[in-house]
Amino acid sequence: MLVNEERIRRDLVTIGASAGGVEGLCSLFSQLAADFPGAIAAVVHRSPLFGGDLAAVLGRTTALAVVEPVDGELLQPQRIYLAPRDMHMVVEDGRVRVNRGPKEHHTRPAVDPLFSSAAAADGPGVVGVLLSGGGDDGLRGLIAIKAAGGISIVQDPAEARHPSMPRNAIVYHHVDAVLPVGRIGAALTALAKGGSVEVEAPPTGPRPSFSLGRRA
Repeated sequence: MLVNEERIRRDLVTIGASAGGVEGLCSLFSQLAADFPGAIAAVVHRSPLFGGDLAAVLGRTTALAVVEPVDGELLQPQRIYLAPRDMHMVVEDGRVRVNRGPKEHHTRPAVDPLFSSAAAADGPGVVGVLLSGGGDDGLRGLIAIKAAGGISIVQDPAEARHPSMPRNAIVYHHVDAVLPVGRIGAALTALAKGGSVEVEAPPTGPRPSFSLGRRA
């Protein structure tokens, strides 16, 4: 199966992760070269017990700059924008906006606001990536990305420490690719350059037992 047969440049990468996702992010970011041609925006659910500097932790794994953006910061290639603690992060008019809006999926930041805003802002130019985590945050946003003509990729649940988020995306909606983290970096690089990616057809399964669009 060929992803991005249209050869569109997919150079806005949005990533969501929760429990077990930092390890996947470290692996993924380590695969990206310093000249990566896209901008990356990432949301990670953070435990209140985690008091470390996550941007610094991730920055040690990659040649790209990892920053917690200020509101209104311009999106630029070769940079990773990490949602600040207790702030939603969205994309709007080529800029990153951060806010303390209501929690979604019992958390702030949440993945869905980022994915949905990117879909509205950049449509076919967006790739949504969902990594390890519990629950269904990110699913509604991935559906929005697909509806806008973008690409959706999820981590193979078989290797995820907490497989619910990627698994729910697979069984509830047709994702474009299910990949081990070790292959996602190369796929993102190809897509950002307007290339196509050969993948196996994603699996499907029974409908999950959650209510789409649940908030709070």
